[in-house]
Amino acid sequence: MAISDAEMAHRAASDAELITWVDEQDRPLGGVLRAELRERRLIGRGTYILLFNSAGELCVHRRTLSKALYPGYWDVAAGGMVLEGESYAESAARELAEELGIEDALLVEHAHFLYDAPESRLWCRAYSAVSDAPLVLQPEEVLEARFMSIDEALADTRRKPYCPDSLAALQRYLAART
Repeated sequence: MAISDAEMAHRAASDAELITWVDEQDRPLGGVLRAELRERRLIGRGTYILLFNSAGELCVHRRTLSKALYPGYWDVAAGGMVLEGESYAESAARELAEELGIEDALLVEHAHFLYDAPESRLWCRAYSAVSDAPLVLQPEEVLEARFMSIDEALADTRRKPYCPDSLAALQRYLAART
């Protein structure tokens, strides 16, 4: 599948955004470009929003092929990088609205954790939200989406590639529930 011109333009714009750069204790140090953050293995901030419908099903979506990290992977959470000067909660609300078209949903925080992998170093906040509003997928970021039970989603992760960072957020959400 080819990457569209719109996806490439979106990716270029995203790469030009200043991302919040933090230290090992999640204290802000300033803003850096997304590419610099990754190239220098600096720590940024990220948000993860687990979207449920009123039946308790989790929204699972597939990322576009233009994504710099995990292109074409399935994802259990909307979310993204916290922009310089933005709070975690502001970022979570913005990302949920941009990616899935869900606005004004109550965000409930579940976890604050460091995700440290070769491709990404992030202080993360995981949220959940419940909405039955129709999804409006951002075509530059999301190829498709569907709701499924958490058990179905976990089983699906054993058959298809899923974003490991959002799975870390889901695991913390599940651990907090028990």
